[in-house]
Amino acid sequence: MPDHPAPDAPRTATRIAPPVHVPGPHGPWDEVHRGLDRYGSAVVYATWGEWLPAALAEPGLRPLLGRDWQRYRGTADAAIRYRFLTSRMIIKYTAAAALCTGPAAFDLAYKLGGRPFIRGLDQIDISLSHTDDLIAVGVCRTGRIGVDVEPADRRMSFELLRSHMCTPAEHAELARMSGERQTAELLRLWTLKEAYTKALGQGLQLGFTEFGFGLTGGGLIAPDGTPAAGGEWAFATHPVLADRYLLSTACHDTGLDTARDTAVDTMLDPAFMAAVEDALATG
Repeated sequence: MPDHPAPDAPRTATRIAPPVHVPGPHGPWDEVHRGLDRYGSAVVYATWGEWLPAALAEPGLRPLLGRDWQRYRGTADAAIRYRFLTSRMIIKYTAAAALCTGPAAFDLAYKLGGRPFIRGLDQIDISLSHTDDLIAVGVCRTGRIGVDVEPADRRMSFELLRSHMCTPAEHAELARMSGERQTAELLRLWTLKEAYTKALGQGLQLGFTEFGFGLTGGGLIAPDGTPAAGGEWAFATHPVLADRYLLSTACHDTGLDTARDTAVDTMLDPAFMAAVEDALATG
């Protein structure tokens, strides 16, 4: 990956791997492994329709969903139920690829606000985003990760949003742009800010005018336009699914890299893991 992408290339940091389209449980998981090994993080995306046939045909669906089984069965609206099912399948399979284990071998839990995490296994961080039929999942072993997806044709009004999401520096740059470019840059900024606040665990609680992104370099900036990070954060934005959606990632690197080996079978006692798997299988 070049250090200086061409002007028409997606803005991406060399510390974030490009997102991987994973249309089903079959993968390609080798690309996820390579991303985790080289960059410490990986992002996958798919539509819920791509995963639904495999999800409905899964013979071990109940132990695979674990604590989410009751929520899945209790959701009356079929479309919401199937989107929930496939999103949890994608999370489980992506985390399993990072942990080098089976997707039913661990239990998903949720923090306040709904952020997923793996109960008892904190060597990786997880982020989920979805819009329309697209689902994106990010996993990271170096620190926090946040992902956000939006339809690429979403129209955002600079006049309506500038006072709610733009720093003075961003406002000045956007105001100099023509209509189409301004709309595209505004959407990119929105997805980056969503991804960053998700990585921080703040969501919309952190005001979008309190931090910004350079429209040329793409790095994190303070409201006055000065750099606001020392290189510990990396950001990337990519168009996906034939440019129908925009996917942004924010990834934090603690600098410690203590969890390079995230395989469950080499980090935990085998007998303990066997007992956990037996407990999950029996409900």
